[in-house]
Amino acid sequence: MYLSKENKAEIFKTHGEVATNTGSAEGQVALFTYRIAHLTEHLKKNRKDFSTQLSLQKLVGKRRGILAYLFKKDIARYRAIIKALQLRDIIKSV
Repeated sequence: MYLSKENKAEIFKTHGEVATNTGSAEGQVALFTYRIAHLTEHLKKNRKDFSTQLSLQKLVGKRRGILAYLFKKDIARYRAIIKALQLRDIIKSV
């Protein structure tokens, strides 16, 4: 299994406040980023796995939605998680 309980707790401990706070936006974005990286590697080897491709697209959309929420609620937290995970700033300010 690619995502063990200890690995998940480490992700939430690093990017969330504590390991048990699995609902924080930063922790969710970090977990989605880890899963997206794993699925991307899988798709590089298995190009015709279309169900995984659909799952990847849904995950990217969920991550984008959480990032949009963070952008709207607290721009400092948004910028911190973008910098920590080395993501592109895709949400344009109006």
